[in-house]
Amino acid sequence: MTPATATRTALAARAAALDAADPLAAVRGRFLLPEGVVYLDGNSLGALPAAVPPALQDAVARQWGTDLIRSWNDNGWWQAPQRVGDAVGRLVGAAAGQTVVGESTSVQLFNALTAAARLRPGRPLLLTDPDHFPTDQYIADSVGRLLGLEVRRVPARELAAALAADGDRVAVAAYAPVDYRTGELYDMAELTAAAHRAGALILWDLCHAAGALPVRLDGIGADLAVGCGYKYLSGGPGAPAFLYLAHRHQDSFDQPLTGWNGHAEPFAMEGRYRPAPEVSRARIGTPPMLSLLALEAALTAFDGVEMAQVRAKNTSLTGFFLDCADLLLDGLGFSAATPRAADRRGSQVSLRHPEAYPLVQALAARGVIGDMRAPDLLRFGVNALYVSHADVLAAVGELAAVAAAGEHRAERFRRRATVT
Repeated sequence: MTPATATRTALAARAAALDAADPLAAVRGRFLLPEGVVYLDGNSLGALPAAVPPALQDAVARQWGTDLIRSWNDNGWWQAPQRVGDAVGRLVGAAAGQTVVGESTSVQLFNALTAAARLRPGRPLLLTDPDHFPTDQYIADSVGRLLGLEVRRVPARELAAALAADGDRVAVAAYAPVDYRTGELYDMAELTAAAHRAGALILWDLCHAAGALPVRLDGIGADLAVGCGYKYLSGGPGAPAFLYLAHRHQDSFDQPLTGWNGHAEPFAMEGRYRPAPEVSRARIGTPPMLSLLALEAALTAFDGVEMAQVRAKNTSLTGFFLDCADLLLDGLGFSAATPRAADRRGSQVSLRHPEAYPLVQALAARGVIGDMRAPDLLRFGVNALYVSHADVLAAVGELAAVAAAGEHRAERFRRRATVT
């Protein structure tokens, strides 16, 4: 047996042992995964939960097709934004009555950031991360122009120091617990406490955390949070986003987009806006019901699952991925961008390589789906509900084969598609 064969044999035995001991192994059956595909792009679009197609069929054929407009009352459509919000809330550590679902992530971010700044009048500074997802930065700049605030970009690792030095001028800090590019994880509790010591509020973007990490919004005293429904929550492409608004801020929440669904009496058809009580004032317009019901069905994949189990498994998966990469990708030009320490990484592994784009495309042709982010990152998201250690080993093995054979240098893999 050659050393390379021995290495792969040892890794295969380790993967088999880890998967055999996995308490979440059976949950994989709650997803409709295509044969012959290793799917490691759940950090961009979650796989399809088996509960979604029948739920959508019912929503279309019966609720819309037969019950028609009566479904707003008879099938609970009107209550869905808060009902589904509470289901999301259970996954992010939020007690009932603090989370609503219904708009896009961009709309929820704009609303939350504007409202947070209004809750701290007289403070001229808004902090955000220069490594934030672009939408977050664009919206921070827009809110700054709208409210006449200075927008300052401070890296997450420097945020606590910036708040200590200049916190009395900060209205709100807008950050994410997970770096979307590298998967680096930041301490939400520590940064939330730092913001509060300065008298500022903090807005968390949970797009890469909800459904993957045991977020404790109530436990850390969070103010506001936003997250999408289509990544680790697997609600489908364009699934509506959620907004968390802590109980203590609800009465003073000044809704920037005053749509009729957030009115105290929507069907009174009044000409002036009166905010609804509690978290329902965070609603805006008529929600996309088919997408909302799809998300509600998707969330049933978490039934009986503890977020601590999810976290334990994705920590194991990402650690095993890094070990496989060290052993199988050595000498092929890859380096790890994701932190080695388990408590400093989220639910993904990112590798650097100067030919990241064609490598990801050639890998997909072999049935292993990840994605890339410019300029040189290959990203592999692991959803603990349906990814196994055997999947991880297969993915890294195929990547090694692609790179060693130079398959990615073929012209068809180098042509850029719109979505990377």
